Amino acid sequence: MKKLICLLFLAMTIVSCSETTENSGTSSQAETIQTVTEYAQDGTVAPVEVVEEGMTPVYADALKDGVYPVEVSSSSSMFKITECELTIQNGTMSAEMTMSGTGYKWLFMGNGETAENASESDYIPFVEEDGVHKFTVPVEALDMGIECTAFSFNKEKWYDRTILFRADSLPVEAFADGAANTIESLGITDGEYTVEVTLEGGSGKAGIYPHTQMTVKDGKATARIIWTSSNYDYMVIDGKKYMPLEDIENSAFDIPVDIFDMKMSVSADTTAMSTPHEIDYTLYFDSSTIAK
Repeated sequence: MKKLICLLFLAMTIVSCSETTENSGTSSQAETIQTVTEYAQDGTVAPVEVVEEGMTPVYADALKDGVYPVEVSSSSSMFKITECELTIQNGTMSAEMTMSGTGYKWLFMGNGETAENASESDYIPFVEEDGVHKFTVPVEALDMGIECTAFSFNKEKWYDRTILFRADSLPVEAFADGAANTIESLGITDGEYTVEVTLEGGSGKAGIYPHTQMTVKDGKATARIIWTSSNYDYMVIDGKKYMPLEDIENSAFDIPVDIFDMKMSVSADTTAMSTPHEIDYTLYFDSSTIAK
C-alpha cells in the first residue's frame, strides 16, 4: 500500500513518466496517474473489450479491392493507433498502422508465449517515417478481435493485445455489390419516409429519437437526427461537418445515409462538458422499418 501511495504521489508531481510505461508517447496527468496505478498492481494496463455485441466478422470477399482509411480499436491504451490504412487485394487484407509512440520494436500476430518460441523472421518490424513508427500487419477480418503481441523496447518483453478493424468506419464504396444495403439496392424511390434508427456510444446520458424522418431525392437519402439533448453544436460524418437546424428545440441535424443494416460511424460535439468535446457514436438504420 505504501508503495502504491508513493507511486501515485510521484505521478501527480511528475506528469511525464515514460520510464514506467511500455510506449514512450506523451500522456495527460490523469492518464499518467492511471498508468502508474495499474503498473504498480500488475506491471501493465488493464485491457478493455474491443468486440461489441452484435458484431460479425467481415471478410475480404465482402469488400472491393482498394486502399481505404479504417479505424482500429485496441484493448490497451498503451497500444494506440492514430491512423490506419487498409489494403484489400485479391482476397487478402493488410493494414498499415501508425502508432502514437515509438516504444515497440516488433509485433507478432498471436500471443507473447507463441512469439517467444517463434523465429525472429516471423516478427513484424516497424518502419520509421517522419519520427513515427508504422507496422504493416495481416488482417483476417474486420469486426473481429485479432490477437497481436508487441515487444517493448523499454521492458524487453511481449505485451498481449487485441485489435479490431472497424467495418463501420469504411466508406460505402468499399463494400462489394450486395454486401451492404443502399437506397439503390433496396429499390427505394424518391419521396418522404420514416425509418427506425439505433444509436450506440457515448456515456448513454443523451440519445436520439429513433423514429426518424428520411427524405430520398435523386437517389440520395437524408435523415433528420433529433437528439434528446440541446447540447450538440455539430456532427461529423466521413470528415464533413454538419451544423444544427434552426427552430427545433433539441439539437437536430440533416445527415446523409449511405448504408443501411450496418453500423455507421459518426461524431457529435457536445457543449455539456466544461469544454466542448467530440464523442464517437454509431447509427444503425434498419431498412426493414422504412415506410412511406
